[in-house]
Amino acid sequence: MRIAIIGAGIMAEAIIKGILGKGLCKPDALVASDPRDERRAFLEMEYGIRLSASNVEAVKGASVVIMAVKPQNASMVLGDLESVLTEDQAFISIAAGISLATLEQALSHHSIVRAMPNTPCLVGEGMIVWVPNARVTPAQIELTRAIFGALGRQLQVSNESYLNMATCISGSGPAYLFLFMEALIDAGVQIGLPRYMSQELVTQTMLGSVKLSQETERHPAALKNDVTSPGGTTAQALYHLEKGGLRSTIAEAVLAAYHRAQSLGRAEGDPK
Repeated sequence: MRIAIIGAGIMAEAIIKGILGKGLCKPDALVASDPRDERRAFLEMEYGIRLSASNVEAVKGASVVIMAVKPQNASMVLGDLESVLTEDQAFISIAAGISLATLEQALSHHSIVRAMPNTPCLVGEGMIVWVPNARVTPAQIELTRAIFGALGRQLQVSNESYLNMATCISGSGPAYLFLFMEALIDAGVQIGLPRYMSQELVTQTMLGSVKLSQETERHPAALKNDVTSPGGTTAQALYHLEKGGLRSTIAEAVLAAYHRAQSLGRAEGDPK
């Protein structure tokens, strides 16, 4: 099996690490394309994969082609590949907001998967939501599951509308959590903790809380109530978070991200 990755940014590197780490293919069977000389040199040295400055050259002979570019650059890549892909190649796009219909029209190609991963894929703890079109074969479905499973957790959905929603929750979600972590660290410093200590406390508390939620499978509200004693410090802090509009602000932020994901698709000619 040969895999081609168009683009060599952070998400592309995460995919490369996952694929090689799980042994899905050998380094010489993995090729990535990128216009930047320094980026190609880094990936070749770091992972031993093949690199190309040409998208067209990269996809030749590949079983799977993964488009890992920003949505603003997708039209250029799709133009390069329009008459190049063969019927037996599966095409996977992780470009936010670009619909299956747009991809199919641009490529005149039938076996297409649209996916939304996130940056924790870099450490094998990603969340990937994906949807295949009707022409993707059972064998290509299994191959897609294997690739995404190498990056963390994967969830195949039947309705493409979930992809823009996933973009706003799991795709952009790490940034929301990092902002909250940063604010909590700064608050710790404000009350007198050394910054290194505050960062360690926040990071481990976030990690432990997530593991507790996953392993117990209890609703976050129930877990929150376990921590909150009547009249205690946690209750007082939660009161101020609610008073400050934390819930409504998060909801408004996610809605804004959702509208942006939709507009990105329209900007690229998405008929929806």
